[in-house]
Amino acid sequence: MTSLAHQLKRLALPQNDSNLLSRRVVASVLFDPKDAASMDRSTFYALGCTGLEELMGIDPAFSEFQETLFSQASLTLERSVQTKEVNKKLDKSISLFLTRLSPYFLLKPALKCIEWLVHRFHIHLFNQDSLIACVLPYHETKVFVRVIQLLKIEDPTHKWHWLHGLQKPGVPLARGTLLTHCYKDLGFMDFICSLVTDSVKVRHSGWLRVIFSFYASTIVSALDSVEKITNSIIAKLLPFVQLGLKSNLLDYVAATYMIVCQMAVKVVMEAQLVDSLTVQLCKCLRRTPQLSREGLSCIIILLQNQKEGVVGPKAFGYLCAIPTLVSTLQSIATCLSVKIYIHRLLLEEYVSCSSELPSDRISALNQKIQSTVRQFESRYPCALDVALENHAKNVSSDHEKSVLHQFISLTMSCGKYQILPDSDTSLMLSLNHPLPSVRNMAVDYLKEILTSEHNGFDEAFLKDALLERIKDDVPEIVLSALKALNINNEFYTLRRKLSFIWFVFRRCSVLKEAVQVLDDPHITEGNPDLKAQISWELLPFLVLTNAAPKCVELQMASCVAESALLSQHPLTHGWAKGKLCCCFTVEGFLTRLCFSDEPWWNPEKMDANTCCYLHLMFRLFDVVISGASQGPLAPCFRSLMQPLLQVHLNEPITLFKFLSLLWGYNSNLGDQLDCRVSAILQTQALYVGKALLCSQPVKTLNLLASGSSPVVPSLLMCLCSGVCEVRRAAIALLHSLSGVVSSPYYPLVENLLKSSEEIIADPSYLSQALSKVYEEGLILKDKKKKLASIEQLLQCVQLPCCPAYTCKTLLRALQDVHGEPILAVLLPAVERLLEQCAPDSCTFLPDEAYLLQLLLSKFSEASAPLLVKDPRCLEVFIRALGTSAKPYPTMPSFQIIALEQITKPFFTALGDEKIQQKILSVLFDLLVGNKNPACAQTINSVFKVIAVDAELVANELMPVDKQKVTATVQQTRRSKMQTRKTQESSGVVPEENVVSWPRVTLILELLQHKKKLRRAQCLVPALFNLLSRCQEPASAEQENLEYTKQLILSCLLNVCQKLSPDGGPISKDVLEEDKFNVELVVQCVRISDMPQTHHNALLLLGALAGIFPEKVLHNIMPIFTFMGSNIMRLDDTYSFQVINKTVQAVIPALIKANEGGSGQSEGHMETVVSHIVHVFVDALPHVPEHRRLPILSQLMNTLGPSRFLWVLMLLLFKQHATQTSVSATGAEKEAVVERDQEFWISVCCEFEIKEQLTSMIRILQYLMTLPQDREEGKNFSDVIFNVEAHSGKDLRHFKFLSVSFMAQLLGSDRFVGKVGPNRKYLAGSSAEEVLRYIHAVARCVEDNADKSTAKFWRALLSKSYDILDKVNALLPMDSFIMVMRGLMGNQLASVRRKAMELLNNKLQQRMQWITVLLELIGVLLKIVGRSHGQDTAQEEEELAINRQTALYSLKLLCRNFGSAHQEAFVPVLKKAVELVANKDEEKNVMGSALLCVAEVTSTLKALAIPQLHSLMPAVLDTLKERKDLLNNEIYLLSAVTALQRISETLPHFISPYLEDTISQVRITKRLTSCPQLSVRLSSLSTTLATKVPPRVLIPTITKCYYTMVDNRLGPLMIILKEHITRMEKDQLNNNQSELTSFFLSALDFRAQHCQGDLKKTGEIEGYVIDCLLVMVMKLSEVTFRPLFFKLFDWSKMDGASKNRLLTYYRLADSIANKLKGLFVLFAGQLVKPISELLHQLNISHTDDDDDDNVAKSSLLLQHVLDCLHKIFLYDTQRFLSKERADALLGPLVDQLENMLGGDEIYKTHITKHLVPCMAQFAVAMGDDSQWKVLNYQILLKTRHSSPKVRFSALVMLLELACKLRENYMVLLPETIPFLAELMEDECEEVEQQVQKVIHEMETILGEPLQSYF
Repeated sequence: MTSLAHQLKRLALPQNDSNLLSRRVVASVLFDPKDAASMDRSTFYALGCTGLEELMGIDPAFSEFQETLFSQASLTLERSVQTKEVNKKLDKSISLFLTRLSPYFLLKPALKCIEWLVHRFHIHLFNQDSLIACVLPYHETKVFVRVIQLLKIEDPTHKWHWLHGLQKPGVPLARGTLLTHCYKDLGFMDFICSLVTDSVKVRHSGWLRVIFSFYASTIVSALDSVEKITNSIIAKLLPFVQLGLKSNLLDYVAATYMIVCQMAVKVVMEAQLVDSLTVQLCKCLRRTPQLSREGLSCIIILLQNQKEGVVGPKAFGYLCAIPTLVSTLQSIATCLSVKIYIHRLLLEEYVSCSSELPSDRISALNQKIQSTVRQFESRYPCALDVALENHAKNVSSDHEKSVLHQFISLTMSCGKYQILPDSDTSLMLSLNHPLPSVRNMAVDYLKEILTSEHNGFDEAFLKDALLERIKDDVPEIVLSALKALNINNEFYTLRRKLSFIWFVFRRCSVLKEAVQVLDDPHITEGNPDLKAQISWELLPFLVLTNAAPKCVELQMASCVAESALLSQHPLTHGWAKGKLCCCFTVEGFLTRLCFSDEPWWNPEKMDANTCCYLHLMFRLFDVVISGASQGPLAPCFRSLMQPLLQVHLNEPITLFKFLSLLWGYNSNLGDQLDCRVSAILQTQALYVGKALLCSQPVKTLNLLASGSSPVVPSLLMCLCSGVCEVRRAAIALLHSLSGVVSSPYYPLVENLLKSSEEIIADPSYLSQALSKVYEEGLILKDKKKKLASIEQLLQCVQLPCCPAYTCKTLLRALQDVHGEPILAVLLPAVERLLEQCAPDSCTFLPDEAYLLQLLLSKFSEASAPLLVKDPRCLEVFIRALGTSAKPYPTMPSFQIIALEQITKPFFTALGDEKIQQKILSVLFDLLVGNKNPACAQTINSVFKVIAVDAELVANELMPVDKQKVTATVQQTRRSKMQTRKTQESSGVVPEENVVSWPRVTLILELLQHKKKLRRAQCLVPALFNLLSRCQEPASAEQENLEYTKQLILSCLLNVCQKLSPDGGPISKDVLEEDKFNVELVVQCVRISDMPQTHHNALLLLGALAGIFPEKVLHNIMPIFTFMGSNIMRLDDTYSFQVINKTVQAVIPALIKANEGGSGQSEGHMETVVSHIVHVFVDALPHVPEHRRLPILSQLMNTLGPSRFLWVLMLLLFKQHATQTSVSATGAEKEAVVERDQEFWISVCCEFEIKEQLTSMIRILQYLMTLPQDREEGKNFSDVIFNVEAHSGKDLRHFKFLSVSFMAQLLGSDRFVGKVGPNRKYLAGSSAEEVLRYIHAVARCVEDNADKSTAKFWRALLSKSYDILDKVNALLPMDSFIMVMRGLMGNQLASVRRKAMELLNNKLQQRMQWITVLLELIGVLLKIVGRSHGQDTAQEEEELAINRQTALYSLKLLCRNFGSAHQEAFVPVLKKAVELVANKDEEKNVMGSALLCVAEVTSTLKALAIPQLHSLMPAVLDTLKERKDLLNNEIYLLSAVTALQRISETLPHFISPYLEDTISQVRITKRLTSCPQLSVRLSSLSTTLATKVPPRVLIPTITKCYYTMVDNRLGPLMIILKEHITRMEKDQLNNNQSELTSFFLSALDFRAQHCQGDLKKTGEIEGYVIDCLLVMVMKLSEVTFRPLFFKLFDWSKMDGASKNRLLTYYRLADSIANKLKGLFVLFAGQLVKPISELLHQLNISHTDDDDDDNVAKSSLLLQHVLDCLHKIFLYDTQRFLSKERADALLGPLVDQLENMLGGDEIYKTHITKHLVPCMAQFAVAMGDDSQWKVLNYQILLKTRHSSPKVRFSALVMLLELACKLRENYMVLLPETIPFLAELMEDECEEVEQQVQKVIHEMETILGEPLQSYF
């Protein structure tokens, strides 16, 4: 855009916008712009007024705009033409309104008002700032965006251009964008601030809250977002901040507070500005006390973030006047610091005032502010102290000091700041003075204060001061403090005072005074518990470590003993008398203890006295060693160490036994000594041991490191500790023993010290180190000492005197050490502990229980051979297996622990089968006799993991006397003894070969999940023996053995699966066939009643069928018979799986056994399979529905669907035909057939398409083998369908059902979906086999034509044709053509017809075509050309049908191939034309020929021209045969179709036949009522109108008009109308004269050919006028004007009758209706003729009694009035001038008197024609002077003599008032008198109408009229 353009755009005014004058798009908030353009101004005005009224209901202040912006005058106000002053006033009013509207903007009434302002005053162009100010607070709403979209802000220089980006996407304004623009554009910031001030000026209600919220949130957020607040921003905001602080609106003030806080936080302001803001804030606080908390918070934030010392005295004065200052500050202090506030505003202001005021004024000031200062002090003592301290640092002059002291004297705690005369400093500083004398003097001063009323002193200060001095280092000061403490006993709480005293007790110099304080009876009075507590606390001070006479301890003990508390205590009563004698030393106390010597200190076996002694020793050692390590009394405790060791542990061996006990005692779970040894004590004891060990001689070291000494084992226990320092100390101690070579532990210690770092770092490393030592000892022969050291350690473990917790810890360390030697050493310990597990006395310590658990873990893979070598070891282990004791609930029983040792490696390592058998026997015995589920679960887990030889298990399963496989004599005898005991206990007489069924059942349960079983075949004989015994009657009677049978069968199945995982045969070397008793399994199936037993047996048989097929095949039928009658009826998944597995196993074995055999064996196999399938089919009705399909699918998949699917289907058909349908009755049969066929299709579609087709062929072949009837097949016997066993009806039903199903299957969606890629399978035998079967059935039809079964055979043939039809639909094209050739050459007509029908169906599918089909044209033409006359009537009928079918086939061939192979179809057209031309031809055949002609002609196009001369006459002659046409609608439809297609294809070659064609269309349309034919005729008419050129069609239509001028011109005019519609402009111009001549002739139809039937004439005339209107609408003004005038002249031509006038004015009325406002341009010349014509037609002026003329005159009058009405209605050009109005007014009003045509016609004229015309006439005049004339003329008619005229005048008067509405007010005065006259009219109807008129006028005009009457 150029610079000049920019300047012009800036100078452009909104009122010059061209869009203001455009009505295509109108700006709108509520409506779419295009919709708004269609709405008038009154609608928007009504909308705005409605919104204003609703707003006035909310806020009455809006009422002032009712007379300005929303007044009636605003409807006509156009601001673009108003003066500057008017627009300025309007802008002010709009701005005020929008400002008041802003808080309500989101309400619907507000939007209605804005809609009116936008529409009328264009505020989106003229008042953009005010509009944006109104909506800006709602910038995140969609309505805001809608308003912004109205603005014209595209110019980049526009003030609001930054909002332009929101207009197109229509998204709300992002808050971040608003804030950024706010701080970047200060003009916009000023706009937001001014928005608030403007709103405040016009409103003072709570609705402004939204404005204040927007103002505060925007400005505060903008200040927070800006990186640096510049002076410009401060300068912009300050005026508005001052206005806000001066406002009385709380929300405005609060918003200003927030802005000030944000400014204070973000920028450091000038001192003067801060002072000014503070003063204004203080003033505002006084004015708005409701916001005192917010205001004070604002002041505090301001002062905390600005420089210090910038606030002047004014602010202090204003603050002092606030009554709620202190309470408000207190609430603020909970979340905000106020100390700096006090420091600045209170203290400094006081100092500054005191320096300026005289002394008398200062006193008055002190009295005035003292209460305030003390309130501050009570609320904020810490803040005041800090303020005083900071101020005191800056005091320099004496005057300043004096003023500070004066301020301090105002506080409640002024005393601590008082200057002491002796020290020249304050009391607080004196108490903390470096000189003791000054501090002592301050304490004395405190005593004086305590004795007097301590006014000015804070109690907390006094308490803290005394406490600090009691802690003083100088005894004299402490003594003074204690005296002061004694002065006022109530000053301190008892607990606080006692805390002082215990502190003093650490200071011996003032002990007496402290004791005196404690002796005060007030302390313990009424509190015996406290008295006892003090006494116990004093007792330790009586114990001396030094008994010297002048010892401090002795003095302390003496003082304590003399105290009243101890002298009264029962324990120390009388001690004060003896004083020193009563005090005792620790040394003397220790010498009184006795010591008992033990070789091995085992707390678990010590008596109570010894345990107490050791407990005391532990405590003493702990106290002494802890005290000696640190603290002020460490030397005393060190001195105690020596007597402790000398008196009690004087021998080294005893000493180290004690230390060893101490080192390892923390592992003791029993804690017999009731003493917990901490890790610290343990470490200290280890270091003491190290120190003592270093001083021992070699002999002692050898004894301590010997095998019988506990030192080394205890140190190893310490190495297992979880504490790193303990392990470090133990390693250090082992270093001290590393030089003792003679020790059996020397190799072990040496190896451990090599790994010391690892052991210290990881407590679990010790186990690895010991394991490594043991392994090296086993492998290296020269290092047997290592093995000996480990064995020595184990010897220590198995000693009875060794504590159990020590053994436990050592065994944990040795957890990775395993082997026969280890177990052999530990075996005595295991025996000893197991002996404690007696059922009557099972007492175990926790450590002993864990020890036995660890000992049992030594029965491992490495130690397992010892069980074979040492019977004692085996016996111990079996004893452990039988020990069910569980000493503690947190650990498992010993039995389970022992069982868990039997792992797969352990059991394998046993090696000896006898031992394994023994252990297995024990396990099984435990399982039988044990009731503990945990034990049973453990045995189950153990047996599952170990690898067992099946022979061992078989021995356990055999009867008692048959356990002879590997068991010894002793084991056999023991087993028999156990069996005998069991029998005796149960009371059963022992028998030979008795089976223990519970034991067997449990073993079988274990075998169910046993995978690791060697030589599983060894179980087979034992299992079959058990199965045989289960079926013995005696066994069955004793107990129910079904579960056992199931287990046996399951075990046999598992064995089979193990021996043959793939299910195939196995070698005889593995298992002999004779050992499997299949008959026994089958017998089990037969005998048992349990489904689970049946399942297991069938699964076993299925597995056996693959291994031993021959044995199973001999029993196959009983198996499947049982399945059909039992298992298949069960509805559970497991039964279904059993059936599947049985079928999968048995059937393949059957097929495999007969493969490769002779035909006889093949036939036998098919017979057997048929019987099997028969079983399944017979059982099918009893099988659950959802199981049927899966069962049959599985059966067929196993049998092979290609071989046996047909058998299944035929058996299903047979079952339905002979059983299902027989039981069904009536309507049920169809439902049953449909259900069964759906199921059969589902079965078939489970398999591949090839298999289904193969089965269909086999079914057809089988059906052909069946005899025609039962009598012919008496000797026919078959497994599938036995003819002799069924009736002839069953046989026929069976055949029909089979054929029907095949037809259904071929047509099913699932079958067709599978055929796609498998069409090749259909090419060969399938179609041929169907044809073969059809021929066979066709012969049967001929053979049985005279029999009662003829109907059946015809139905069967029809179904066979259906099969062929569906097969052909699926055939590949080459196969299809081959089949069609064969069928079309058949001798039977029905077969030929069927072939053609199949071809037609194929052709209609429009698949991928090949041209080979063209070869069939010749064959089809032969069929069409077959002569007739020599056949019977039935044969002739069939021949005709075949010819029709052939013609239809030719039509389809032409449709599909004609466009590409036109020459091939020329003979077809010739033949069809011959048929059409032959008048003797049968009409249905001729109809088919006509349709074929239509198709071939449209396809051949130009090649059909040679036949046109024969074809068109023949077709037209056909249409002329009226009789045939009326009798046969299809024939007629075929002829019209042929004519239409010929006309459409060859429109340029049918001109010779065009006239006849149009004539036939006209005639046929009149004759037909068929909707299809009507559509065809319309299509033919359209074809003629659009395809034939005008030069040909128009002359032809003219000819036709003259030849058929009667009442059948409608179709002709329709053709011409459509032709004109499609004509181009040039064509219309070229043919206009010819068309004009034609229309002048056609319009003269009424005058020339009217026979008196006005209705029919009007209908024909209407066709002509409609056609002419089409041409008129295509003409321009230049071409239409002469035509219109020519028509006018035609109507006025000399000698023209009234008929032409009637036609002309009807035409004029129609043209006016079409052209609307354009017609007014041509209507000027009609005014005068119409005026004259109205006069002529008025019967009151002329007399015409001819009825015909009356009717025509009535019509003419109607058309004239309607024409005038449309002229007036569409007048926009001021057509109705005064002259024209005067010319028409009189004649029109006079029509009220025109009674032409009688009463009814008169009423119609008045209400429907004259009254609307006159009302619109008045509107078009638009002049009140002319309205008066018109109104008066009408009023005169109210005085007419005829009541009808008066009534009509009233109706017209009411309509006039309705049209003119408020403009009728000027006519009302002259109307009132006439209405008054009529109110007394003699006619009642007129009188009622007057009342109605008056009522309606009141409604229209809005004023009451009754008062005028």
